[in-house]
Amino acid sequence: MPHASSSRNIALLSLCQALFMIGTSTMAAEASLVGQMLASNKALATLPVALQQLAVMLTTFPASYLMRRFGRRAGFGVGAGFGIAGALIATIAVLHGSFALFCLGAAVTGIYNGFGTFYRFAAAEATTPERRGRAVSYVLAGGVLAAAIGPELATHTKDMLLPAIFAGSFASLVAVAAAALIMTQFLKLPTLTAAEQKERGRPLGEIMRQPTFVVAAITGIAGYATMTLVMQATPLSMLACGHPFEAAAFVIQWHVVGMFAPSFFSGRLVDRFGAPHMILVGAALEALCGAVNLSGTEVSRFWLANFLLGVGWNFMFVGSTALLTRAYRPAERAKTQAANDFLMFGLVAGAALSSGALINWFSWNLINIGVLPLLLAAAVATLWLIGHKRPVAA
Repeated sequence: MPHASSSRNIALLSLCQALFMIGTSTMAAEASLVGQMLASNKALATLPVALQQLAVMLTTFPASYLMRRFGRRAGFGVGAGFGIAGALIATIAVLHGSFALFCLGAAVTGIYNGFGTFYRFAAAEATTPERRGRAVSYVLAGGVLAAAIGPELATHTKDMLLPAIFAGSFASLVAVAAAALIMTQFLKLPTLTAAEQKERGRPLGEIMRQPTFVVAAITGIAGYATMTLVMQATPLSMLACGHPFEAAAFVIQWHVVGMFAPSFFSGRLVDRFGAPHMILVGAALEALCGAVNLSGTEVSRFWLANFLLGVGWNFMFVGSTALLTRAYRPAERAKTQAANDFLMFGLVAGAALSSGALINWFSWNLINIGVLPLLLAAAVATLWLIGHKRPVAA
């Protein structure tokens, strides 16, 4: 694909990612609060987010195969349609005070997210192998726009449909998803050849047994689950400490900045130093986030911890995605990408659900200590891969 066409696609994918993440960051800032407001059992406050992540997990295989059959553009358009529907359902749920309906809206939004997670793979396929790391990171950089707009949108629209607080925020996401639907129609992405369509490739079990796939999956899961567990509990913990919603929205805003601002350079670092080394740096930063959270409950500490959490997630996510692209051939990409995201978002859903229960039944400190084994497992697996590859290279 010509360089100009590749750059155009990556720019459009970055804008689609931005619109997609505006909805995600708004959900992150408000969903657990809405859940706590509507649920009779406060331990279920994060159930809507858990159902959203579960929907992401269940969508990965059908979304991937749909895009294999009809192309990325058609798949992304279908996903945006679910985004519109999910935002509408969530708005109606808040207006009528229905926790069950809000859970449904979050789940339908999760279907949109399931399609949206493939933006990064579309970027990797739109460029040459040696530039895949930076292509993935440039698309994720669209999240910087989401960081600037998402929490602000949530703050300024939450009272738009009073007395139903937060209903206006979800109503605004209908327009955001509609804009994404329009944007996807301008994409011109490479498709599989007729021969690649017919080729089945290796069995999925064989692909998943490769060291590269195993480590990519472990590190992606650890980084994303840690980020979700801590981030979803943050607004609840801040309100419990007496901080206002505006402070929680500010912290989430800077968390999203930390998630995506490094994308302007993290891909180049991955391409230069290798995905495993950047994954190790990311795991260290996420562990440092826990240490800061344990040191106090001032807004400044919540801010610093969540910013470090975002940067650590970025390094681990970009690194694990770049690593995964080395585990499959073109004809195998649909099932391999789907298998990776199925595993990752399945455990992320568990992290989102347990986040509300853990903070309700135990403590904020336990959450920050509890993520350390995940990060340690990611570090050990990555170090094993580095050592495993050295004899082969020699």
